[in-house]
Amino acid sequence: MVLRIAIVGCGVVCRGLLKILRDKRTFLMENYGFEFIVTAVTDKFKGSVMLDNGAGLDIDAFIEHIEAQKPINEFPAEDAITGLGSVDTIQRAPADIIVEVTFTDVKTGEPATTHVKEALKAKKHVVTTNKGPTALFHRELAQLAKVNGVQFRYEGAVMSGTPIFNLMEFCLAGNDIVEIKGILNGTTNFILTKMEEDKMPYEEALALAQKLGYAEADPAGDVEGFDAMAKVIQLANIGMGGDLTEADVEREGITGITMEDVEKAKAEGMRYKLIGCTRKSGDKISAYVRPEKLPLSDPLAGVGGAVNALTFKTDLSGDVTIQGAGAGEIETGYALLIDMLAINRELKSQ
Repeated sequence: MVLRIAIVGCGVVCRGLLKILRDKRTFLMENYGFEFIVTAVTDKFKGSVMLDNGAGLDIDAFIEHIEAQKPINEFPAEDAITGLGSVDTIQRAPADIIVEVTFTDVKTGEPATTHVKEALKAKKHVVTTNKGPTALFHRELAQLAKVNGVQFRYEGAVMSGTPIFNLMEFCLAGNDIVEIKGILNGTTNFILTKMEEDKMPYEEALALAQKLGYAEADPAGDVEGFDAMAKVIQLANIGMGGDLTEADVEREGITGITMEDVEKAKAEGMRYKLIGCTRKSGDKISAYVRPEKLPLSDPLAGVGGAVNALTFKTDLSGDVTIQGAGAGEIETGYALLIDMLAINRELKSQ
């Protein structure tokens, strides 16, 4: 069975996925029986291309085309259909899997949520790294997928290619997870690390994070804790069965942390981290995002730089900590591959 893939959004994550598919094609076929073609790519700003020739896009040529910053509409492919919007592409593309990798809006979840809904209603599987739909509308989208007999998967929505949802679904199966706590934003972790290790004032550390591409020109989503909050909501609702919204999460960013605070914590044998946490107590699930002083003996305290980490507190396995990259072209592209391999495995089992 050859799975047909259509991609919505043509930025860094799309490019990372395409490079993985190009470089790993033989490996994936031989080891996982995963055969595929890419039938369409669409982007709100860069255009679109769709093929229905049974062969799909020449991935290597397409990567070269977009890295040269050429419009997608101008990709040279015989019998190509160009100029379709994202929803039209989702509905019309010959595709078994829709990959949704547009920009994230954690306040409205759009346009990604509409893309996911249209794909599921068209009975197409969806994989995404977008936090918006999963943080705001997971329950509704999961039900829509179930009704239409397709899968909705989102491994990369919290820690990029570091597997969190698969860890809970498979490796921690049978455990009662009573707390999930960790570092969910690499930008703030980088800033706090620079403040402590290099005695760099907050403003300078933030400017360096922006220069290196860790922080946006408007860094509020990171430093005010909105990004970590969206991830905590997913962990609470998907991982622990909650029904939390933004209003249920106590949120505080790192903008109030001074060099004096960092140095005082260090003198106490402690270290500041921006922590996202969700806890279960009986039937109640709570969550927060705030700076915390952690003892150096805490595994999370030793996680420096632009790295994410989570500790799962369980009844059978005890405390389990996982850390890894929370962003990156290849790492986030890999998260999409994890989900597509899961879909492929499920289809083969049927």
